[in-house]
Amino acid sequence: MPLSPPDPVLPTDTVHLSSWFDPVDARTGHDLRSTYVEHFWLPILGPTTTLLLRRLASELDRHPDGVDLPVLDTAHALGLGSKGGRNSPFLRAFARATSFQMLRAVSAEAFEVRHRAPSLSYQQVARLPASLRDAHDAWQAQDRQAPSADDVRRRARRLALSLLELGETDEAVEHQLHRWKIHPAFAHEGLQWAKARRKVPVPAAPADGDTTDRATVSRSGEPHEDAADQPVGAA
Repeated sequence: MPLSPPDPVLPTDTVHLSSWFDPVDARTGHDLRSTYVEHFWLPILGPTTTLLLRRLASELDRHPDGVDLPVLDTAHALGLGSKGGRNSPFLRAFARATSFQMLRAVSAEAFEVRHRAPSLSYQQVARLPASLRDAHDAWQAQDRQAPSADDVRRRARRLALSLLELGETDEAVEHQLHRWKIHPAFAHEGLQWAKARRKVPVPAAPADGDTTDRATVSRSGEPHEDAADQPVGAA
């Protein structure tokens, strides 16, 4: 069962929103507009609260430093009436999102929106219909087989460095990484890492008999496995 903090008391004009960043959710969580949330969180939160969270996530994408949300305009835009005081659909959705810790109150007029939704707990999965429980089990099995974010990041860095060594432009590198199904965020970060890496001076050739493996990039331009894990400037 979720925690039960006091019901949020919203002003009649605006409420300030900012992002609630959780490092665990950043690695393993789900975008509030993702298929995971739509399929598995929606039966727990309800359609109105899920719709509200989708709107809040979009607002914070456009205003990452925070935004003042016009309460009545937003309620009307979502098709939710503003009548009924604390029992209005809009306020009930805010209260439900808070009770499930998708939102947390900073003050009566300010809330933080969870950056990414966590996966359902065991107890929450047990509350789903049998068909959705099976679907959730299948999703988890597939997710365990998928490469981790760190694996994708290392691959993007290696490939970006290889392409730069071949003389490709920045635009061509990112385009090729996208064609290889690498997420744009990882493709961009990989390119920036590779560009900075190329600025690091190459150590002088070892003296005869020195067998120390000092290279981070092979003759073919493909960096060694450990190169993408080292910070720029590392020995």
